[in-house]
Amino acid sequence: MSGALASGAVGPAIEQVSPRIRRLLAPNPGPFTHTGTCVYIVGETEVAIIDPGPAEAAHVTAMLEAVAGARLRYVLVTHSHRDHSPAAQLLKEATGACIAGCAPYVEPADIAVTGVGLDAAHDRDYAPDLILTEAMRLSLGDATLETFATPGHTANHLCFGLVEEQALFTGDHVMRWSTTVVAPPDGCMRDYMTSLERQRQRDDLVLWPAHGEPIRRPQRYLRALYNHRRAREASILQRLSEGDDTIQQIVSRIYAGVDPPLHGAAAMTVFAHLEDLVERGRAFSEGPPTLAARYFIR
Repeated sequence: MSGALASGAVGPAIEQVSPRIRRLLAPNPGPFTHTGTCVYIVGETEVAIIDPGPAEAAHVTAMLEAVAGARLRYVLVTHSHRDHSPAAQLLKEATGACIAGCAPYVEPADIAVTGVGLDAAHDRDYAPDLILTEAMRLSLGDATLETFATPGHTANHLCFGLVEEQALFTGDHVMRWSTTVVAPPDGCMRDYMTSLERQRQRDDLVLWPAHGEPIRRPQRYLRALYNHRRAREASILQRLSEGDDTIQQIVSRIYAGVDPPLHGAAAMTVFAHLEDLVERGRAFSEGPPTLAARYFIR
């Protein structure tokens, strides 16, 4: 999701964070973007930019200056939220690079029933030249990027593995500073948990999220994150067993210590858990699962 842009601001100087990776911070800090979108530049003479961020003029100029002297072959996008993809088109126009990555956003068929979720946050102008799917590889001289499909936060979410460094660019799928918002109808908790479980089978040494700092020793972190989600599910079932039957009631109980401005995002995550619990027959709703529905267990 996008926070408010810091108009006219330029992020910190570019950092060399590994032998093949440089990082530049986009000027879009906010409650859902932390310090801003982390833009990653991979490669040396041939390079890719991952998640270029907002179409803010000074930021685009900073990215172009960072890749000056190299050939920008790809602008890669993990998912089409507006804090990730809009600058891709401007980079393509300036350099001729190929926009590659996730598929464009497709409005879910049940959006009229479930509500808009984070769907309003999508960049509807995002138009990739190359749609990537699971296990596709891109070569950048001494760097090889491989796609890893991770639906959940959005239906079109991808991660990109840097083969030579056993590193994974995780977009919004896994972050250290915050748990990921999963908001129906485009977001799906069942898909998110499946993606987490698949990721736990990988042998990555480091995760590079689109917001916040890297995650070292990722297996321990992924296990804790998976268990946290299951604990949240158990808390929701406990609230249902004690008579809370609306999302608002559940959020006020289990997110009591969270700042009120974030309760909207918390409600979407509770909704995603309830949608999953209803699909699995562990909870029930009066009518279709929605933000306004009443829920119960038997």
